[in-house]
Amino acid sequence: MEREQLRAESTLVVTVKSSSEFHDDVADGIERLERNEATDSPPTLSFTSYDDLMGTLTPRVLDLIEAVRRAKPASINETARVVDRDVKNVHEELARLAQLGVIFFEEDGQRKRPVVWFDELVINLPFDPETGDTAAAAS
Repeated sequence: MEREQLRAESTLVVTVKSSSEFHDDVADGIERLERNEATDSPPTLSFTSYDDLMGTLTPRVLDLIEAVRRAKPASINETARVVDRDVKNVHEELARLAQLGVIFFEEDGQRKRPVVWFDELVINLPFDPETGDTAAAAS
């Protein structure tokens, strides 16, 4: 999604799906777009295992996301000050979150301002024994 579209959204859904489920969802979405059908599902971030989700969205990372959303820091350095952490570590975590689409950066000269575009993060954890990767991660 484009940044302007993301700004109109208020919820990011995070879920765990097997690779094949993710592939099927993407293929279905492409088919709907080709038929010019509306896709009104919220932006979703999918992980292939519970371990991947929990390894990425740790309490420390969730605190960072919340701090960026609340304080609206003007730069990565200011973000590090807000959370009282090392700039290098904060930069690495923010870069990873940007790769995942959880945040994006607005550039202002030399500064990169992190932006959290959603108001709510919903974590959906299916307990379906047929999902393969997720069932193995839960064992």
